[in-house]
Amino acid sequence: MTTISTTSPGLSPTEPDRDCPLCPRLAAFRAETQAREPGWHNAPVASFGAPDARVLIVGLAPGLQGANRTGRPFTGDYAGDLLYSTLLDYGFAKGKYEARPDDGLALVDCRISNAVRCVPPQNKPLPAEINTCRPFLAATMATMPRLASIVMLGRIAHDSTVKALGLKASAAPFTHGAVHKAGDIRLYDSYHCSRYNTNTGVLTPKMFRAVFERVRADLG
Repeated sequence: MTTISTTSPGLSPTEPDRDCPLCPRLAAFRAETQAREPGWHNAPVASFGAPDARVLIVGLAPGLQGANRTGRPFTGDYAGDLLYSTLLDYGFAKGKYEARPDDGLALVDCRISNAVRCVPPQNKPLPAEINTCRPFLAATMATMPRLASIVMLGRIAHDSTVKALGLKASAAPFTHGAVHKAGDIRLYDSYHCSRYNTNTGVLTPKMFRAVFERVRADLG
């Protein structure tokens, strides 16, 4: 049986073990990548940022050559370039983003996690894998006592977050730029900041920045 780490004694598990076997397809894919690229992280990617942050950003899953390689969410691919530059501009990060986990970048009142903690083939987790990983997302939120805002990047992140919060899907339909409520927590929808979405014009930097401008304004 795999061991699961927690943020502190007595709290629900927030991160899967490095060799987590809960999703056999993802575990096999990690093993294949490990054999090909032994210097990469090739393991579940833990959340980045302090648990006492008021803002949580939920992505889809680690990118093969991004977080799966570097071990830090959204680090090493185009999605990270757009996300971290936006966070820096709106005061949710400080330092300099250089696409590596030792670049010294720090988050400010912000935490980043993923709906699925392991890299999926073709960036497409299966529904069963999303469901299996959701308890880690729910536990992550539960261990954030000051959580006030959740930014959900893409439909899968949106759906899994809404389910983790116990909301009905009809009460919080996914629409870019939409804001929903879950008790005292505001939920913000955004298209995922992937290269595909930006290259096709589904998401522009201006549209993405507007989401975080709203978050900053609502936080006061």
